[in-house]
Amino acid sequence: MPLVLIVDDVPALAEQYAYDLRRLGDFETRIAGGGKEALELLQSEPVDCMILDLEMPGMDGFAVLRALEEWPVVPPVIVYTGTGNFDRCIQAIRLGATGFIDKAEPMLRVVLEVQKAIENERLSDELGAMRERLRTGSPLVGSSPAMDQLRVQIRRLAPIPSAVLILGESGTGKELVARELHREAGDDRPFVALNAGAIPENLVESELFGHEKGAFTGADRLHRGAFERAAGGTLFLDEIGELSQSLQARLLRVLESREFQRVGGERPVKMSCRVVAATHRDLDTAAKEGSFRTDLLFRLNTHVLQVPPLRDRRSDIPDLVGALLLRISRDFGIRAPAVSPEVMSALTNHAWQRNNVRELRNVLERLVLATDTDVITETALPQTMRSSNAPGAAEGARPAGTFAERKAEAERAIIVQALREHDGHVTQTANALGLADHASLLKIMRRLGIERS
Repeated sequence: MPLVLIVDDVPALAEQYAYDLRRLGDFETRIAGGGKEALELLQSEPVDCMILDLEMPGMDGFAVLRALEEWPVVPPVIVYTGTGNFDRCIQAIRLGATGFIDKAEPMLRVVLEVQKAIENERLSDELGAMRERLRTGSPLVGSSPAMDQLRVQIRRLAPIPSAVLILGESGTGKELVARELHREAGDDRPFVALNAGAIPENLVESELFGHEKGAFTGADRLHRGAFERAAGGTLFLDEIGELSQSLQARLLRVLESREFQRVGGERPVKMSCRVVAATHRDLDTAAKEGSFRTDLLFRLNTHVLQVPPLRDRRSDIPDLVGALLLRISRDFGIRAPAVSPEVMSALTNHAWQRNNVRELRNVLERLVLATDTDVITETALPQTMRSSNAPGAAEGARPAGTFAERKAEAERAIIVQALREHDGHVTQTANALGLADHASLLKIMRRLGIERS
């Protein structure tokens, strides 16, 4: 339920506004009798919208707006006035207010203004998150059997609100899978990601559950944790295996009770998000060794998604190379170079055992920087990758699976690469591969699930 703060030095008017907002808009409300009190309350309560009187003794509405200019996170502010001087309201808009109303306005219009301000703030947050995803992430790329199977599993799990555990080696794109799970659910609510292995242990609890003002030294204002920020959406907990035993116990209690308390807080906060966890560790082994709670593992692994390593989806590498080169060139502000067949073959045959897709991107970035022409040639490759092109050089890089699965993957890689070399022209590709006609190639493509495009 959204929380609205009414700031007015006239108690009767503020109380009436609070009552009407609760009655007509189904809001929670708080009241502050002046500017200083409002700023103190903003530091201790997660306010979603503030209605601010401009004419107050002491610290007036303009002084409050100027103070908020220094704050990192500010709720939308609707100013109101009883003087009818709307020039002052325009001045307030320039100082950061999102809208203005007259004190004589019908209450239904006030409710609509508050709803609009909160909704606009939500859309702004989502747009920012979407831009960040477009900047830092990439869509699930590839149509290998392993990726097709993963997509099917994602679609099946998307509408289910239960916890999901994503397993996979480092650099395989576990967060990307979590985002795809969130997107497939058609969820327009927040997606919040928290990497438990990248945050100092003494801060993980605060980042997960939030903290109250004064909870510890340096806690000068209320902080909403990841569980609260992800309300109604998805909370992605990466590297879940790095959590301490005490935090594992607290996380288990939250998953069971569906509520938590901020650090230093006494009031329970309802948990309303879906939890998706990920790790590159073997949690079954960790549970047997006692470093990971067995009961928490049972809570998380109701549904498991296994992200395949890059060496098990080699036919996706040409598509990944194209997508990553476009992203790298956009980041560098240059034109995306092409890749010679020799380089593509070397990239496809490489082991990628250290960091999977992340390692592939790093290699491509170095190749782009080392290339002055429009085509990346074999001379730009590091010596280790050139040697890995030789027969038998990448013994540990062979994909896992049955003989039939390995054969299908190899066939698929050959067809995809040949189609790329001939710009997708089916007849030319069939001739180059020595097939009877284009119909033979189309039959093979259908069998291997290769799109004509």
